Amino acid sequence: MQKQDLQLQQHIEALIFASEEALNLSAVRAAIGSDLTADELQAIVERLNQEYEASGRSFQIYRIAGGYRFLARPEFGDILKKLLAPKIRKRLSNSLLEVLAVIAYNQPVSRGEIQQIRGASPDYALDRLLLRGFIEVRGRADSPGKPLQYGTTTEFLDMFNLSSLKELPELREIKEILQEHEEQECLTRPSGEERAASGNEQAGNDRVI
Repeated sequence: MQKQDLQLQQHIEALIFASEEALNLSAVRAAIGSDLTADELQAIVERLNQEYEASGRSFQIYRIAGGYRFLARPEFGDILKKLLAPKIRKRLSNSLLEVLAVIAYNQPVSRGEIQQIRGASPDYALDRLLLRGFIEVRGRADSPGKPLQYGTTTEFLDMFNLSSLKELPELREIKEILQEHEEQECLTRPSGEERAASGNEQAGNDRVI
């Protein structure tokens, strides 16, 4: 490999490593000041992944949410769940996950439609999901009152490691995912004062909803 090609590969590797979200082609171009093509970027990523695999690394570069991001290999998922489950639970409570799931599978969807499907007011969850960038306003419905309609964002895809909405699990798989989520909570459930504080906080959220 020529020195110039090696430097380009190192620059792209560093950019993907340092990015807090999936890095797309336009962002790479802007950073390196080059008209790199999508095929050229993909070739470099594949070459890097071959090097990682050959050296037995626990991670690879994956294409998700329209860009590239470093992620651990699937076989290390079980050990990482024990570390990440508390963070995921802190970011998204059960009530927020429910509303997010309704939006993901029915978008674009209005507040009233979410409430009809879920059976409870989604106001608090909508505010939190908008604030965190997981959903966005997609316009207004043609129904009376022209209510706002919501859909998911690339931040949603990035968090759940999805390339597109086509990769959403089938509805029949949701029960298995929820069961796995409950098992993760059991493994990482706080005790004593932390459990009491968490329960009080969740109760407050439920009252708001």
